[in-house]
Amino acid sequence: MADSGDMGFGRRGFFQEAFAKMLRPVAEALESRLPQIMTEPPSPHPRLFLRPPGAMDESLFNDTCKRCGKCVEVCPAHAIFPFDGPADDPKRGTPVIDADLAACVICEGLQCTKACPSGALRPLSHAGEIRMGTAEVYESLCVRSRGEDCRLCVERCPIGARAIRFLDEGPPDVFADGCTGCGVCQFYCPTTPKAIVVQPA
Repeated sequence: MADSGDMGFGRRGFFQEAFAKMLRPVAEALESRLPQIMTEPPSPHPRLFLRPPGAMDESLFNDTCKRCGKCVEVCPAHAIFPFDGPADDPKRGTPVIDADLAACVICEGLQCTKACPSGALRPLSHAGEIRMGTAEVYESLCVRSRGEDCRLCVERCPIGARAIRFLDEGPPDVFADGCTGCGVCQFYCPTTPKAIVVQPA
């Protein structure tokens, strides 16, 4: 005759086995879906627009800008374009940059800031005065997180180590005090979605 301990173990074993049988179909269903779950690309980041160098505070920019297009004309990188939003959008017609399409190259003389007749873009004398935004790195998207030796964001940055550099084998580190938010790193980033994105100032 089995003692009470053996009976307790038998009951536990019976319920554990029954519970495992109940969960097996769920586990098999999840396992069959796992390849799709893991390979689905992440959602793209929302489209962000940067103001050209020297832009005054956003709360004043739309009222000050004459929408004359002078900054668009002089940009050597053809990075600046008029915002084509809804008719009732206060930003419509004002100059913006989409770093996914073209980045500010911090040209000699910062020409757009000198061409603006209204003061919406204030004249700047050197790159250190530019504050368009700050680059943000998404570690999970960066190919360096998977061991690939991509260096485009650091090598292409017009500011250099004051703005972005590698401190280890992983993704780059961005330094807010040095980053101008020009968008060059975002433009050259090879991933989709981008692993580095400039958050507007």
